[in-house]
Amino acid sequence: MKFPVALAALVLTAVPSASFAQEQPTAETVGEIVPQVKSRDLTGTFGGKRVSYTATVKENLLFSEDETKPEAVIVTTSYVANPRDTSRPVFFLFNGGPGSGSVWLQMGAFGPKRVAIPGDARDDGAPPYPILDNPDSLLDVADLVFIDPPGTGFSYLTEGTDPKKYYGISQDARAVADVIRLWLNENGRWNSPKYLGGESYGTTRTAAVVNELEAGTFNDVGLNGLVLISTILDFAGREPTPGNELAYVVTLPNMAAAAYYHDKVQAPSVEAIVEEARRFAIGPYASALLKGQDLPAAERAAVRAEMARLTGLSETYLDQAELRVTDQRFYKELLRDRGLTIGRLDARYTGRDFDSAGETPDNDPSFYGIDAGYTAAINSWLRETLGFETRREYQSIGFEPGRNWDWTLGQGRGAYLNVAPYIGKAMRENSGLRTFVAQGYYDFATPFFGAEYSLNRVGIPQDRVEFHYYDAGHMMYVREEDRAKLSRDLRVFIRAR
Repeated sequence: MKFPVALAALVLTAVPSASFAQEQPTAETVGEIVPQVKSRDLTGTFGGKRVSYTATVKENLLFSEDETKPEAVIVTTSYVANPRDTSRPVFFLFNGGPGSGSVWLQMGAFGPKRVAIPGDARDDGAPPYPILDNPDSLLDVADLVFIDPPGTGFSYLTEGTDPKKYYGISQDARAVADVIRLWLNENGRWNSPKYLGGESYGTTRTAAVVNELEAGTFNDVGLNGLVLISTILDFAGREPTPGNELAYVVTLPNMAAAAYYHDKVQAPSVEAIVEEARRFAIGPYASALLKGQDLPAAERAAVRAEMARLTGLSETYLDQAELRVTDQRFYKELLRDRGLTIGRLDARYTGRDFDSAGETPDNDPSFYGIDAGYTAAINSWLRETLGFETRREYQSIGFEPGRNWDWTLGQGRGAYLNVAPYIGKAMRENSGLRTFVAQGYYDFATPFFGAEYSLNRVGIPQDRVEFHYYDAGHMMYVREEDRAKLSRDLRVFIRAR
């Protein structure tokens, strides 16, 4: 938010400069940073078990190579059961973006409190938003550490720090790995079972962080499990550029799921329709796309008819689109006859655009339908309940990291980003490492078939990868039944070590 110049000047002249230094010491005001730590002892019932725990919000400093300048202030929110038990697992979590704070997993899925928003794809409306006890938190089976990477949440880079040192796949992963090592040092938890998990781009981060923790250093951090929620590892599946047919293949089963949900196609269940769509997508559909303009007319007609049956789109529309329908076009076209669009993060949500004639939606109804509630909840919980003091805004979705992000990994000129090999390498070199994958059927941001494709490639031990599916979208935990199911599934995963 930008203040008018006159108003800004009035504010600065009306308040003595000393009060700013007293309220929030910063590198700019006093020449040094005093890391803030706020803790509270609380109790709650999680997984049917009463747990006493300490909630701690802490600013962690990352320094320059010569250890003279703090470059980044990284905020962690930890929930540790009392009495402290070093044999308990520790679960490190973050969200995605890049640029997203950990608010979504913390206040929606696994933290001891959650924000109550509608689970049936309705808008969250206006405040107040109830903040409730979360019996689905995993505190009964693991201590939880939520990390806000650089540029997200309340975390930030100090004045003069080059964003290129932190805003990138490898750079960000090194910073998060450093914070994890600091936490283990300070809490005496090096020999505890350890789990690492992220959502959305956070799954990309998970792969990059495990590569930093378990490879290439002499200070390895062994892990017991990786948790991938709404997975994106191979970005070829998200880039429908001319000539890249994979993006259309991995998205088609999502189209079938959405068409089923909105009564555009008939099937016994969502599981049945997506299984049909999987077989069609990787078989006749992929073959047709790869044949390009050599595709025979009869084969084109057969593929077009089956595609129409599975997606609910007309054969005329599919023919005009050359059998290649981008997800953005699908959001607008599926329910055009009803004057509605569907969501990207969660296709169960519907929106109404300015008009129905456009090619793509005005906005994503599955994001603007939930964001206000989450933002209010994290600020209320951290500031008012846990006592964290700052004049900074909480960046639930911060744009600064994304604008400066280095997406390269040296995989070759023009190569699509693919971090799945990092997971394969870590699992091959750690026989005790398992991977848990959670996918929503109605998630177009990170399609479930894309996750399956990226994780069944050569080099990834299939006997230690398990998939779980949910009847919602990207943040499947907004739906009551799926939040409970995700919690149960993860308890089994953690206890099975």
